[in-house]
Amino acid sequence: MSATRFTYLGPEGTFTEAALRTLPEAATRELVPMVSVPAALDAVRNGEAAAALVPIENSVEGGVTATLDELASGEPLMIYREVLLPITFALLVRPGTALSDVKTVTGHPVAQPQVRNWLRANLPDAVWESAASNADGARLVQEGRFDAAFAGEFAAATYGLVPLVTEIHDAENAETRFVLVGRPARPAAPTGADKTSVVLWLGDDHPGALLELLQEFAVRGVNLMLIQSRPTGQGIGNYCFAVDAEGHISDRRVSEALMGLKRTCPQVRFLGSYPRAGVAQSDVRAPRPGTSDGDFTAASDWLGRCLDGRA
Repeated sequence: MSATRFTYLGPEGTFTEAALRTLPEAATRELVPMVSVPAALDAVRNGEAAAALVPIENSVEGGVTATLDELASGEPLMIYREVLLPITFALLVRPGTALSDVKTVTGHPVAQPQVRNWLRANLPDAVWESAASNADGARLVQEGRFDAAFAGEFAAATYGLVPLVTEIHDAENAETRFVLVGRPARPAAPTGADKTSVVLWLGDDHPGALLELLQEFAVRGVNLMLIQSRPTGQGIGNYCFAVDAEGHISDRRVSEALMGLKRTCPQVRFLGSYPRAGVAQSDVRAPRPGTSDGDFTAASDWLGRCLDGRA
């Protein structure tokens, strides 16, 4: 395995690369762009890279389906940390291009909902066609296949383009969450401000099936931060659920919730426990009464006394 190589969703100049470069360890690694999320993750699976950074959630559009599906299938991988990156777009064009010259535009499909209103107001007749990534859209503009691309302003120099308009975003404070993914290993020690990610499969379709899964978290005071359904590919109505929960797998309330799910679900895939980006331990609310590790320990001790006739 190449311990010195990190892959990411490329080509050069993507928001994913910008997010990766915020990690201190990226300064000592070879950063290799890949053509797609599956390609970036497969490089980790086959030992060509130690880890991959890929987008997993956008504050405007929700989960990034390519990443969710890849993590739910194939050889298991594990999330080790997350990165939050504020997202604002620039309209990149070849030098000398005016706004009135722009008839065709491109960008990643996730970008379109974030600039839709701006497009409607400023380029109502422009034709949109999706690209593999925002940076790939910039490359296509460089090659003359489109008039303009929505990408990060930092990508302009890489592709010999100029930012015609900057600070484009329909939603204020839009951001994308990226995850650093590697091969499965022991989770990092808890920080007190952690997140646990899993994928859950329903055993059978019946009234309240999803509620039964959620109750495993609810009765133990585990707050859910994301739940998204994804088709399993086994026919209409067959879904798995990607779930992010507050806490670390070593927290009793989280570990017991996962054990409850493992008893009732035909499949549970643990994707990792890792520090929450931008959240300090002091920012995390205390567990609800009855759900702290101390409460679980006290209840276990009480049960032991009952079994020993000392209750």
